[in-house]
Amino acid sequence: MSSYRQKGSSVYLFSIVLVAVIGGLLFGYDTAVISGAEKGLQNFFQGAADFQYTDALHGFTTSSALIGCVIGAILSGFMASSFGRKRTLFVAGVLFFLSALGSYAPEFMLFKKGVPSMSLLVAFNFYRILGGVGVGLASALCPMYIAEVSPADKKGTLVSWNQFAIIFGQLVVYFVNFLIIRSHVNDPAVVEWTSRVGWRLMFVSECVPAGLFALLILLVPETPRFLVMNGQEDRALRVLSNINGEARGREILSEIKSTTVDRKEHLLTYGWMVIFIGVMLSVFQQTIGINAVLYFAPRIFESMGLGDPMMYTVFMGVINITFTLLAVFTVDRIGRKPLLITGSVLMGLGAFGVALSSVSDVPAIVPVASILVYSAAFMFSWGPICWVYIAELFPNTTRSQAVAIAVAFQWIFNFIVSSTFVPMYTRSPFMAYAIYGCVGFIAAVFVWKLVPETKGKTLEDMTALWRNK
Repeated sequence: MSSYRQKGSSVYLFSIVLVAVIGGLLFGYDTAVISGAEKGLQNFFQGAADFQYTDALHGFTTSSALIGCVIGAILSGFMASSFGRKRTLFVAGVLFFLSALGSYAPEFMLFKKGVPSMSLLVAFNFYRILGGVGVGLASALCPMYIAEVSPADKKGTLVSWNQFAIIFGQLVVYFVNFLIIRSHVNDPAVVEWTSRVGWRLMFVSECVPAGLFALLILLVPETPRFLVMNGQEDRALRVLSNINGEARGREILSEIKSTTVDRKEHLLTYGWMVIFIGVMLSVFQQTIGINAVLYFAPRIFESMGLGDPMMYTVFMGVINITFTLLAVFTVDRIGRKPLLITGSVLMGLGAFGVALSSVSDVPAIVPVASILVYSAAFMFSWGPICWVYIAELFPNTTRSQAVAIAVAFQWIFNFIVSSTFVPMYTRSPFMAYAIYGCVGFIAAVFVWKLVPETKGKTLEDMTALWRNK
């Protein structure tokens, strides 16, 4: 027997995790590409002759992918349990690719190219929703896949890389959008070029990572947990041995078999509390308000009277990457709960710092520092750790359905928070941030009292934990 099978291979593990992480990058890429394209898109559809492209229609168009995200998250449970984690991720990659092509040329075979119309707007939004379905599938399946192939002592770190990939994907597309605009920045007709061609190039750029992901996912194995639940124990042992070594692989296989005797267990077999905790982790991740800050950071910095708000936004992006890496390298040493509780408290303090700055005369550095603390705290806590928990919290036989529910709630509350921030902020900045601050402290208490620590536990340990509750 080769030493490869005797000891397992870290290179093999990291290579298949790296492929899954590309799905996280696409998640970030697809959700952020609209930020650079929306102005050109707006100018294009404002030239339509058969309807008036209002601000309300533009708002729907820029956020229509969220509809697909909810649909994809809901479908992920059925697809993951019926077709497997790997095949579902392949479908997500294909949807990303088709969405990028369709958003680039929504006229394809149906309409005259370059002529805006209501029908073309419907077609464009269809393709954006299609991409959103891919995001919804990837957001549920990438962390699940990584958790199901990872050894217990590396699981938190490897799943956290998915969050890093999401943030990195957003930065990549910001840079790509910048280069596309920069290529015509000295052209007197740059606005006309952007509304005619520029936004299309931004969307089609996603074809490169999407096509790569769809091809590479075909080369990775199915997860051992899914294989065992479908009677393919020999294949499961092969994967486990390649990762952990054959002796440890056989031990893990035995543990998996002991928790998947009845793969028909219904969602509430282990009680309602496990589902409640998973859903509330998703709800808190969104209602703590991070997306409102990330989406509207330039507007917030501008309202503070800062000279160049984009400079502070870029600086915040660097902070986000740095503190996401902090979580990656500490989650399996410090644990999940300490990071979540610390992050919740710091986010609460940061939010109240911004709230108090809006009703008192303080130097601009106070609200700026408060927002940076708020954002950094999220990046080492709720950003990656929520995904770690969602991937490893649930028992083997109910994981795919439970993850689907938790992720669907995440996207629903993403939409609620994003759509309510501007009205709340316009009415009272103090009220908006005071609410987020209160949520931060409530989240800390919730984690402290109800959420179990999962550091070092196998996925099978979680089945035993909930069975004994």
